Amino acid sequence: MSDFHHALRSLRVWDTELPSFDPATAPEEPLALFHAWFLDAVAAGQTEPHTPSLATAGADGRPDVRTVMLHDADARGWHFASHATSAKGRQLAARPEAALGFYWPVRGRQVRVRGPVGTASREEAYADLHARTTGALAAALTGRQSEPLDSPEALAEASAAAWARAEADPAADAPTWTLYVLAPTEVEFFQGDARRRHLRLRYRREGDAWARELLWP
Repeated sequence: MSDFHHALRSLRVWDTELPSFDPATAPEEPLALFHAWFLDAVAAGQTEPHTPSLATAGADGRPDVRTVMLHDADARGWHFASHATSAKGRQLAARPEAALGFYWPVRGRQVRVRGPVGTASREEAYADLHARTTGALAAALTGRQSEPLDSPEALAEASAAAWARAEADPAADAPTWTLYVLAPTEVEFFQGDARRRHLRLRYRREGDAWARELLWP
């Protein structure tokens, strides 16, 4: 057995005491439960609980996935941001639907969110960009996300220029910076169980209300 396979087979999950979850006590809509589980993950010391995986597909139907940062979760949906010219931005323009996957192993929990994706206003995108750190603004000003890079030196030069601009002009704008909002049609909550009797509660949008159902693990 190779070192890789030995390491792979030796790994275990949820080497911690897992919380209980009674689906009968879940709220009528998923946002309140997401907020509660998120705050619980933060309190439990989960590393970067605000960084879900984002799955999209392009015009050719090929799937893609990457880790993004959650910027908000409110009545409109789950918010994340990127350049409209990035790979994810182009994919969302071609097929404006996506899925988010949160995994909080310290609590043995997952949350999956699926639905159409729209864009917030330019004013909201600008406010989102400037609510963050100087480094975040510099990264946005560097631009050219997902384009081929000639060399690390080219990145270092562009990044230095972007940092200088961000520090000199904190109000600088990145015109392609876009705030996306995923409006959920399905939200699933997964609570792991040491005996593999995992609980899965799915919310499905039906008009203005939510239907709830349990799923086999």
